[in-house]
Amino acid sequence: MRPDSLPQSAIVVMGVSGSGKTTIGQRLAERLGATFVDADDLHPESNRQKMAGGTPLDDDDRWPWLEAVAQAIRAELDADRGIVVACSALRRRYRDALRAGTEVVFAHLAGPSDLLHARMAARPGHFMPPALLASQLETLEPLEPDEAGTVVSIAEEPEHIVTAIRDWSCRRAEALA
Repeated sequence: MRPDSLPQSAIVVMGVSGSGKTTIGQRLAERLGATFVDADDLHPESNRQKMAGGTPLDDDDRWPWLEAVAQAIRAELDADRGIVVACSALRRRYRDALRAGTEVVFAHLAGPSDLLHARMAARPGHFMPPALLASQLETLEPLEPDEAGTVVSIAEEPEHIVTAIRDWSCRRAEALA
């Protein structure tokens, strides 16, 4: 697949566990010719163990992780490369931390809890158990009108979702040009 041309950008594919952030993020990065980072890979082992044990993360757990994600974004943008990040980014203040000092847009993958739960249950060995879905849904703060972002349904096929995000990104870039 030939990468589409977009200016240097940072797109965070966000949502609760099971929404398809990694799958969509990888495909979107490939389509855009951008670097892909899965924020899950930046969690310290202590966070992974806590979640695997069925305990939701608190802000003390999240802040160092969010700073690592923000550093990854800044590093790619500073090197004049685009980046797509798969990251839950559930609260406004987390998204604010990711975009501090740089331009970051968000693609929120949203869907019904029964579909999310089914997807999580189908991932054997993943550190995030389906039992934590309810806490993630409670924590989720939808994108606010002043946040650069779009909401995409996870009920669609992955390629349709990737195309929708890419098209939204292109329209946004053209409007800002």
